[in-house]
Amino acid sequence: MLTIKIPVRNLEDTRQIVVKNKILNLDGKIKVENGFGFVPIDENLEEDILNEIIDEIKETIMPKNPEFTLELVNTDVEELKHHPRSMAELLEGKLTEEEAENLKTSFDIIGDVVILEIPEEIQEHKAEIGNAALTITKRNAVYMKKSAIQGVTRTRELEFIAGEDNSITTHKEHGARLKLDVKKVYFSPRLATERKRVSDSTKDGEEILDMFAGIGPFPIVIGRNNSVKITAVDINDVAIEYLKENARRNKLKEGTEITAICGDTRVVCQNELKDKKFDRLIMNLPGLAPEFLDVAIEHVKDGGIINYYEFSDGFSKGIAKIQNEAKKQNKTVEILNTRKVKNVSPREWHVAIDAKISDIN
Repeated sequence: MLTIKIPVRNLEDTRQIVVKNKILNLDGKIKVENGFGFVPIDENLEEDILNEIIDEIKETIMPKNPEFTLELVNTDVEELKHHPRSMAELLEGKLTEEEAENLKTSFDIIGDVVILEIPEEIQEHKAEIGNAALTITKRNAVYMKKSAIQGVTRTRELEFIAGEDNSITTHKEHGARLKLDVKKVYFSPRLATERKRVSDSTKDGEEILDMFAGIGPFPIVIGRNNSVKITAVDINDVAIEYLKENARRNKLKEGTEITAICGDTRVVCQNELKDKKFDRLIMNLPGLAPEFLDVAIEHVKDGGIINYYEFSDGFSKGIAKIQNEAKKQNKTVEILNTRKVKNVSPREWHVAIDAKISDIN
């Protein structure tokens, strides 16, 4: 391999100039032997460019070290394993750089599982894309989305494309360990910040209803940091079983109780939770939450809080829905906070509205 040979005391200065000029050969390791350093360089450089860089090295070092010597020599150096730094690099020749870069926004990493959204026009390269995702993320399995989230159980079709076909994993978030099967339950890692925000706003002693709890990310994150009583409801029986397991396997704050109920939230509130009121209700089912506002407002205590979520282009529509339903039940609304949680399309957001609901005396 072509190298620049210099006295070892001048190795670092030489290396910096080589790196600055982008001629370092990344396939070889810098070698030190018999008092000299050997810096691997690009063997395909034009002679005049190489001479300019050699002159720069000499002009930088020789004023301080008049006895400095420099030679270009071919020598054996240890080869370095090259680790690709991007999807674009791994998929060069298969996808354009723009197509590869656009894949970045489609990654959901859940524990040891990667879930990708691959545009139809490049799905012929799904195997290569899956293997590239394995290399970049260092996870165990890659699945491709085959459908949107659908049905009352909020699941989607997934196609295995790379790694080990094992959809059961454990996701770590804010100290919580959440076990799930990505094929059978809904979970979004992109809501981690939102779950922490709600947990931070919760006070010890609260009684909470999570109306669409899934595998329990809100209850577990809240329960690890606050002494609360949480009733967690979901219609997906698989999700409820994982919620129960997650409640057992996480260390919850002393005094915290999590009660899991499988069923339709409206029906559960009409039966098991009839006449029960809560300090806080979490409504993280943005596609259907507006249809359950009447239930939530009926079951919130005087001065209680509803953490409401919906898909919208802003906050005004959601606020109006909360206010209209509260008025029907002779209650008032104070908007405490609004947030855009994540973008779901060019003109639509997953938005959050924190509303304090009070009785009209």
